[in-house]
This record gives sequence, C-alpha cells and structure tokens, in this order.
Amino acid sequence: MCHKGAIMSSARKYKDYRIYSCLILNKLVSALDIDLNQPNLDEKIDEILDRSMVGLTKGDIIHEIRSNHTMTNRILKMLEDDELITIKKLEKSYEIRITREGVLHVRQFNEFYKKIYKDQIEDHYKFTGVPRWATE
Repeated sequence: MCHKGAIMSSARKYKDYRIYSCLILNKLVSALDIDLNQPNLDEKIDEILDRSMVGLTKGDIIHEIRSNHTMTNRILKMLEDDELITIKKLEKSYEIRITREGVLHVRQFNEFYKKIYKDQIEDHYKFTGVPRWATE
C-alpha cells in the first residue's frame, strides 16, 4: 500500500499560464540580449526590436517551457491577444517575437514573478541551471 505522502511528492507540480508566460517572455528577452535595467530602455526598445532579426520558433518555446502543443498554443494565443508577442506564420514554422509591450511587461513584473514563482522556476531549471534573468 502506498503512503499518501509518497504519491503527492512524486506527482508532477502543475504550472499555470502565468509561470509559462513568464518563462516565454524572459526567453524572448534573453534571445535579444536586452538588459532590462539599462538607462532609457523605454526610448531604446523600438530601435532594438527593429534591428533585431531574432525570433524563436514554436519548437524553441515548447522546449523552453517543456509543455505539450495544446498548452503551448493556449499560452502563445493569450500572449498574442495581450499584445506581448507577435506570431508570424512562415512556410513551415512560426516565428515568435516579443513586442515593446512585452519587454515593458517583463521589466515591470519580473521581480514579482521571481518572488511568487521562485520555487517553481528553480524546479523548472534544476537540470539546466537557472537562467541569468531569474538570479539577478
């Protein structure tokens, strides 16, 4: 007979859309190598985004959040509806980019996300190492 605690401790922890959104947006910011704490970021964002050729594929996002296609599509749709990302259909894939609003959202809410989801972020990256954005 299994002990109830053993079942609970081995169960996979549920992640909600907020933590997935945080992981995705921070991955997009990291891909652009944007320093969220740089002076006058508000004035520089448009230029940074305009000259950047960096976008992630849906496969990159699935790999980052380690989720299935259904959850990934749901989160991407919500982020797109909130105008935090754009999704461009290419010939055989999708290109996902962060928007100005997305960068500002990450800058404004990262400290909150890091406090609220500290354990989940550490658990999510336990095998790959916690990214720089989560430790600063």
